[in-house]
Amino acid sequence: MSGESTIVKVRDLKKSYQRGGLPVPVLHGISLDIKEGDFLVLMGPSGSGKTTLLNIIAGIDRADSGTVTVGGIEIGDLTEAELAFWRANHVGFVFQFYNLIQVLTAIENVELPLHLTSLPGSVQRQHALLALNLVNLGHRIHHYPSQLSGGEQQRVAIARAIVTDPTILVADEPTGDLDRTSAEEILDIMQGLTQEMGKTIIMVTHDPRAARRAKIIKHLDKGFLNNADLQDPDKECLP
Repeated sequence: MSGESTIVKVRDLKKSYQRGGLPVPVLHGISLDIKEGDFLVLMGPSGSGKTTLLNIIAGIDRADSGTVTVGGIEIGDLTEAELAFWRANHVGFVFQFYNLIQVLTAIENVELPLHLTSLPGSVQRQHALLALNLVNLGHRIHHYPSQLSGGEQQRVAIARAIVTDPTILVADEPTGDLDRTSAEEILDIMQGLTQEMGKTIIMVTHDPRAARRAKIIKHLDKGFLNNADLQDPDKECLP
């Protein structure tokens, strides 16, 4: 894939971690292109490198070698301070556990990323309310996390992730802690974000049902990427 519509370009990415003083390779020369508006799922057994790849694309971790370009910016060239600023402005994060601040209401949790911007407080509140309405939680804005179900908390987390209108949305097992009904609601919302709003989503999951919602499925195994799109997520081997 190439051209203006390609939003993420990964080239020959390699990553190792140290264990007992010895390098343990995790990613072996990964190359990947993601187009704007794609909903891409990374599947693979535990230890295959899925989350490491996701974290490097999101600027949470750094590669040993290779390049990651997001929206025309090669993020490996950024300093730690520049990378933190880039993440705050260009990446929305959704994790398996919602990471909400328990003493803040839903709308206050969603407003948090906007405190790093120059938007006036009243505009921050408007943006947060819009994001909560997009995830069908406009009626729960003043509830605390303890007053919300797991699915509702994850919807708050998604609203928080999209409130800054990020370039990419990254999700690591976003349905892993939810019952099937709540998981389907979350997947409906994420699918809608790509189909109706053109959001680019990169999601790690073990769940074939979740993977079926994606436009593209890629499989990692022992740090190698199968660049052929996986057509049947049920073939995924669970650990």
